[in-house]
Amino acid sequence: MAGILEGRVAIVTGAGGGLGAAHARVFAAEGCAVIVNDINTDAAQAVVDEITAAGGKAEVNSSDITHYDDSLNAVKQAIASFGDLHIVLNNAGVNRDRMFASMTEAEWDTIMSVHLKGHFCISSHAVHYWRGQSKEGKPVDGRIINTTSGAGLQGSIGQSNYAAAKAGIAALTLNQAAELGRYGITANAVAPSARTGMTSAVPEMAERMKKPEDGSFDHFAPENVSNLLAWLGSAEAADVSGRVFEAEGGRICLCDGWRTTEGVDRGAQWAPAEIGTAMKELLEQEVPAQKVWGS
Repeated sequence: MAGILEGRVAIVTGAGGGLGAAHARVFAAEGCAVIVNDINTDAAQAVVDEITAAGGKAEVNSSDITHYDDSLNAVKQAIASFGDLHIVLNNAGVNRDRMFASMTEAEWDTIMSVHLKGHFCISSHAVHYWRGQSKEGKPVDGRIINTTSGAGLQGSIGQSNYAAAKAGIAALTLNQAAELGRYGITANAVAPSARTGMTSAVPEMAERMKKPEDGSFDHFAPENVSNLLAWLGSAEAADVSGRVFEAEGGRICLCDGWRTTEGVDRGAQWAPAEIGTAMKELLEQEVPAQKVWGS
């Protein structure tokens, strides 16, 4: 039986290990030709070798996702090697965790570059390609799948740089969906909870997320997330756009974003001394947000 991604072509960034490698393997198993993007070419080649040994289609690409001109090469390679491009899965990321009071400019800039700018570069080139096809009257069924985090949706102690970048990715996704639907492009984001290279580097997380030895359901297996992304990349998901999902184990959730409450309106200007009474009423009416991670 043909897979759900049969005949489609994807670029998966940061696919040399962890979640990205799982995404690439699952996509390939579902019939997708995959550009395995990672600056670690040896790791990316190992993923490609695994995919091709299983009968799938994949190639290594080492474009720097933070370098706009270089990232174009990933899009060019997908088209040259496999004839088209349908999916950009932005997964690559790094951590530079630090409490805000101690954070350096370099730690801030690195996270913004890899996560936020990294989500822009290849997607921008892919959109130019898809928009060109649309203007020529060709059918387009493009997918942008972004990777956000619970840190970006709720905040996370010791990760203000990462949280800010991941929040930016969630907002970027909403804008992409609103602007690009006219060209046949959807944009969605997923906040994964799974075993990755980054979680494995934190001893308490590594212990909590380790694979069970008794053969029971592997709750934190990265493939649990990859399967959702494979569906989002398929033709079946053409009507799903502008959504942020959370995926953990066998659970898929929609993330309910910022919403404006009814508020307190006096129909005239508030004097500063009057705000306290209004604020008390406003906060009593609120639905409390989820707590910041680690608080």
